[in-house]
This record gives sequence, structure tokens and C-alpha cells, in this order.
Amino acid sequence: MSGAGRDAADLAWVADCCLRISLGEPSAHDTLSRVHAAVHAVRRATIDGLVDITPAYATALLTFDLARLDAAQAERQVRAALLHAPDALAATPRVREIPVCYAAPCGLDLDAVATARGLSREQVIALHSGARYTVAFLGFSPGFPYLEGLPAALATPRLTQPRPRVPWGSVAIAGRQAGVYPHATAGGWRILGRTPIQLFDAEREAPALLQPGDVVHFVPIEHAEHLSRAAGAL
Repeated sequence: MSGAGRDAADLAWVADCCLRISLGEPSAHDTLSRVHAAVHAVRRATIDGLVDITPAYATALLTFDLARLDAAQAERQVRAALLHAPDALAATPRVREIPVCYAAPCGLDLDAVATARGLSREQVIALHSGARYTVAFLGFSPGFPYLEGLPAALATPRLTQPRPRVPWGSVAIAGRQAGVYPHATAGGWRILGRTPIQLFDAEREAPALLQPGDVVHFVPIEHAEHLSRAAGAL
């Protein structure tokens, strides 16, 4: 698993307790799937002292408690786990359906996106909800999924002036990415709709609903259903 070949993983300690796995160029078509396979393989290995795994587009950062094992042991166990990463590529991904209300009160930027892309509202909704998305990684705020798979016809730059407050559950796009705001926060992505589903709940056993590698489908719902389900989620 040295860095000699294209399919090899490069391991490097970037801090006393943080080991980075590099798996290729972010632009390569298979790099993200290799990151997810590596993360799955390392997690499945249940390495003692592994505290956290933070994946990105081409890397994964592993954080260790080196009071429980030394750096050499940690690296050796990670390399052993990565030998099984190709098996994880064949695993069936978990599919999550996320309901989305695209009605005017929820889709704050839907009309602007439609105009910018030369589409109707109905075409934007059909393209957005008809796509298959993969959770690349979580970031920005707890549980925020960066989603790959946005149709090229919808690619739109983020707002030039971010909103000081984006409502929780906002389903949005920026460039070639899609995402969902789990919390009310500032943000500059263009909002196409809202979901009544809570993507992050610190009280749940698994606080983040979505995990890297999951497949996401957006399912259109009416505004009345959104209001009812959102009230029940609070």
C-alpha cells in the first residue's frame, strides 16, 4: 500500500495523532468511491484507539488516541485494513429518501435558478428530484452532506451575498454540488426547497442521518405535508 501505484494509498502523519490517507486526485472519477471504501474498511477493522474518521474528496483523516496504541501500531493496522478496501467497493450503498417541498415559501431561489438556466420551475424540480446523489462527506456544520450528482443543467454559482440565516432543512445547490442545511445558519447556497427531516440530532444514537457513501433521492412533497412533518420534527 505504498504510494508507488495509481491504486495505492499514501499514508502520512500530519499531526501527532492524525494520520492522513490520500487516495488520488479529486478530479479522478473513482477517487471518491475509493475514499468511501477505505473509510468503510478502516471502520470495519475496529482499530483500538481510533477516535474519529473525517473523509473528504480525495483523503480521509484518522484521529487516534495514542495513549492506547503507538503511531507505528496505528499505521500498521490501518495498512492492514486497507488491504480489504477493494471488497468494500462492491458493497451495496445505503439509500435514503429525503422529502422536499419545492413550493414558493420553501424554494427561495428556485425561480432564480430556473431563469439563470433557461428552465421552467417544473424542469428544475424534475431534474433535481430525478437525480441520484452520493454523500461525498459531511462538513461545514454537523451533519451537512456534500452531495455529488447534481445534473449539469442545474449547476449555478452560489449567491454573491450569503444570507445571514438559512432555515434548517433547506435543500440547496452551489456550483456542481447539492446539500442540505441541518441547522439554521448563515450560508450562500441557492435554496431550491426544504425538507421536514432532521438530518442531525445530537440525542440520536447516530446523530447524523446521512453518512459518506450513502445514496440520496429527493422526493417532492406538497407544502401542507411539509408543514405537518416539520412541526412533528421539532
